[in-house]
Amino acid sequence: MGQNLRVVTLNFWGTEPPLERRVALAVKQLRALAPDVVCLQEVQPLDHGTTADALAAPLGMHAHYAKACEWADGAWGPGSKAGEQGLAILSRAPLLDNRVLALPDPRDGDIRILLSGQVATSGGPIWVHTTHLHYKLDDGVARERQVCAIDAAIRAERTNDSAPQILCGDFNATPDSDEIRFLRGLTTLEGRRTHFQDAWLRLHREPGPGDGPAEGITWSSENRHTRPLRSLDLDRRIDYVLVTSRKKDGRGTVADCRVVMTEREGTDEICASDHYGVVADIQIVATT
Repeated sequence: MGQNLRVVTLNFWGTEPPLERRVALAVKQLRALAPDVVCLQEVQPLDHGTTADALAAPLGMHAHYAKACEWADGAWGPGSKAGEQGLAILSRAPLLDNRVLALPDPRDGDIRILLSGQVATSGGPIWVHTTHLHYKLDDGVARERQVCAIDAAIRAERTNDSAPQILCGDFNATPDSDEIRFLRGLTTLEGRRTHFQDAWLRLHREPGPGDGPAEGITWSSENRHTRPLRSLDLDRRIDYVLVTSRKKDGRGTVADCRVVMTEREGTDEICASDHYGVVADIQIVATT
């Protein structure tokens, strides 16, 4: 690990088939990216460990999992099985500290959390957070309450001199939504303001009218896994790496950010998940 911390965020899509092939493809792609930290959403148990462990072991990384919710048979429709789901952080070394925050608007079988892990880096300990907000298109008010709770938790560990913090996840919200605009410092929610850098937007721009298809898409109609869920609207940028404000000494500067893990494999063109991932390189060592 050098001057930058490389972080990947990915909604791994539970244990949906073909799981073994998806795990193998994700491992191959993550190995090529060589991240220092991987933030995962929709992590589920296996016979031994979790899907996070299945990714971490061949990558030589440590996995820290936190359960968000569990559900009974039939909760997600006729024939659906009981289960649980949560978040995970993969890191090169075990986390120095970790915390779990239950987010507002819990529902039966659908509780959302923030998992925070303190990661040892060449620039000192850094808090990395992963989350997964409510998914329905009309869940905007719930997501607003959730991002306000997340911001309050992160601000509790944040001073003018502290290291940058990194917030990753599947926010189920597009860049023009109030919940994302709040995090970017562009609107007020619950009488408060904040500011995070949208890592992707630091190096790219949102297309304007007439510019053609939007860039940065993470929930894509080109990914065959999304097609059964097309009622949620496809071709959206809903997965983010967000970074607290850049420091005068350069810490928190976004050096690179890209949509990744878009590669398909086999004649059926499977992807590692129904979401694409996002990778970002964040400066963590002060410029001298």
